[in-house]
Parts: sequence; C-alpha cells; structure tokens
Amino acid sequence: MRVNRNSRARSRAAVGLSTLALAAGATTAAGPAVAQPRSAPAPAADCSAAYKIEQKLATGTTWRMCWSYESEAGLVLSNISYQPPGETAPIKVLSTAKLAQIDVPYDDGSVEYSDLTGAGFGQGLVDMVPAECPGGSIKTVKVPEAWDPAHANVKGLCTTTRSRGHAYRMEADTGNKVFQKQGKDLLIYTVNKVGWYEYITEWRFQDDGTINMNVGATGSLSPFDYDAGDGRGWPLGKGAKDYATSHSHNVFWRLNFGLDGSSKAKVEQYDSVVSPPAQGQQAPSNKTTVTKVGKELAGDAKNMRWWRLVSNSGKNKDNHARSYEIVPGATTKYLGRAFTKHDVYFTEYNKCEQFASDNLRNCGAGHGKSVDKYVDGQTLTHPVVWVNVGFHHIARDEDQQPMPVHWQGFSIAPRDVTAMNPLTPPELANQNGHVEPR
Repeated sequence: MRVNRNSRARSRAAVGLSTLALAAGATTAAGPAVAQPRSAPAPAADCSAAYKIEQKLATGTTWRMCWSYESEAGLVLSNISYQPPGETAPIKVLSTAKLAQIDVPYDDGSVEYSDLTGAGFGQGLVDMVPAECPGGSIKTVKVPEAWDPAHANVKGLCTTTRSRGHAYRMEADTGNKVFQKQGKDLLIYTVNKVGWYEYITEWRFQDDGTINMNVGATGSLSPFDYDAGDGRGWPLGKGAKDYATSHSHNVFWRLNFGLDGSSKAKVEQYDSVVSPPAQGQQAPSNKTTVTKVGKELAGDAKNMRWWRLVSNSGKNKDNHARSYEIVPGATTKYLGRAFTKHDVYFTEYNKCEQFASDNLRNCGAGHGKSVDKYVDGQTLTHPVVWVNVGFHHIARDEDQQPMPVHWQGFSIAPRDVTAMNPLTPPELANQNGHVEPR
C-alpha cells in the first residue's frame, strides 16, 4: 500500500515539532499547524540597538539596517541604507526585504508545499553554533507566537563579514602601478528547518552597493521518498532499488524599495536587439530601447532584457537619477502554477499582500491569494518587486549524507547611485567622464 507523501515526507519536522503541533492544536496526520492570518507588522522608522545592524567594511563602505522576525516569513530586513566612501550621508535603498514563499511541488503530483505559509518555515528557526558564523556574532531571535513557548528564543541570526576576491584591478597608464582592491561583504543569514530540508537564507551586502539574496537548501533527502512516485526519479544507494522523487523549489522574495527615502519610484524595462552587419560595417549592430512600466506587470526574463527601479527624488553627483538594476540568477521556471510562470512581478504597494502564494492576510472579499492575482492593472507609484527563482531538484548520489547546499537567488546592483565606482582610489578620482590621454 502506498503511503501518502503528505504525511511522511516531512516526518522529520513532525518528530522535532510534535509537542509544538499539539500545543497549536494540530494532529499528527494533519502535520504542522498553519498560523492564523493577522495584520502585517508596519516597518519601524527606526529600531533599538538590539535590532540594529551597522557594519563598516574594511574598504570604507557602511551598511545600516534593522531586523525583525515574522512567525511565517522568518527574517525581515528594513530601512536598509548604503554609505560608500565619499558620500556624506547614508543612501536608503530598501524599506523592507524578505522571503515571500517557497513553493515545493513534487513531480508525481502527489503533494505541493507552501513552506512559509503552510509548513512552519518561520517556526523552524534553529540554533547556530559559533563555527557556522566565522568571525561574526550570533544574535538571539524571539520567534513570534512560537509553537513551543518554552523554546521561543533561538540563537539563530548570524552577522559576519567575508572577503569576496577582487573588487577591481587596473594597470596604470604608465605601466608601473597596479590599482587593485579586494572586496568585502556583510553577510546576514538564518537557518530554518522544514521537514528534512534546512534552508539557509542569506543576504550579502557588498561594499560596492550590490545586494545578493540567496536561499541554500541542505539537510537531508527524505528517506520516505525513495519510491520515485514520479516515475522518473534518480536511483540512490546500491543498484537501482531506491529512486528519489524529483521536485521543485520555487523561491520568492518581496522587495519594497525606498530609494533616497521615498516610496515613489519608476520602473523601466530595457530590451536589446542585435541585427546583422549592415553594408560597410564590421560587426552586427545592437539597439537598446527602454519601456516605461506605468502599470503593474508580470514580467519574463529574456536574453538582453533587464529592469531597474528609478528614484523619483535622488540624483548622484553627476546629476543622474539613482536606480537599482535587478540582476536575475540561474533559474528553472516551473510552469505548473500561474504564480510561478513569471520571473518578476511589479505590483502597487498593498501591505496586505505579503506572500507570493497562499497569502495569509485578510485582504477582503474577492482579493487574490497569489502574486499573479495582485497584478490587476493598477498604476505604479509605489512599486513592490517580487522575484521568482526556481530550482528543479533531481537528486543525485552526492546528495547524501548530508546534502550539499544548492543555491538559488538573484541580485540588485546600483546603477548611477554614485557618480563613480564607490571604491575608486584617490589617484583616479579626477577620471570621471572624458579623460584626455597623457
């Protein structure tokens, strides 16, 4: 008799959280209890020292932000600002940033998990040991509405710094000097256990203003999934007896921009088209066009397409509008659901819209529960960005035991936030724009 995967694939969580589920009024068969909808917490204008992160990196850049923790979404970062060398005041980038869903459908169609809103992601925050936060500090997080109130305080938030290699390298015109700098990053991350998986939610803040958002999946493959119910699973172990069931991880992030301290921003889409060489030309030509995105959009990544959020109020020292460009990461788009069919969504701000699917907030009768339904033609004045990055997990022998981390994510990169490279050495500070050769 085949056992329903819904009651077995996440059995590790059921063991670890059995008392929590009972405390929440759940039964063993039903799995973890689902948190009840409630109002989304308003982002604070400021925060106390305990919830403030401020890091000046060795290269001179300072990142500042507040942190909080939600019972479903986990870590939330707010009031994120960036101050590189040469800027007299912090430049605000994001009002809030957080995960918005991890959708996990299995290839055989037997089950689909909403890990944030239905499987206890936020409640699964785990303690970290100092060795997994090298050179940094681990903050204690109080999990709201903890299923186990006796263990609500978790040593689960690491902040540390890390080298990333070359920030730049350039040989001087004279040939007798090399300008080079090694880049430094601020890293902030948590580990949340959902069933047999452990998710590392990493936020990486570079000294050049780039922000990288990544989720890494590790932990274990569920030993109860070795039936390959999808009919196409991968054999693990000796011979061809145990076939792990394939599945997808569709991760969503929600970014509420606040460039230069204003919620007002413009969205622009850029597309480039390459044409064959014209008569007399040595190479093909490439024309780039911009489309003003005035209304809500469900966007699809294409070759030579990109988007940026443009500040309505701030300019750099060259009098160019500040903006941040969305830099997609590698993805495997899952076409099984309407909300996973697009790579990026731009919606008008609505504090009730907190999750990309299975939204727990009460937004009123007839309001959609997933991000594709949020896109309904509203004019964009306060855009919120939702990014979807997919990974199709076909297990391999190397996934056991434990499973190596597989990462998925994206970046936002500054475009005209500063007038020059924010890490420019003083000797080159006058080389902005046209420079006459010596």
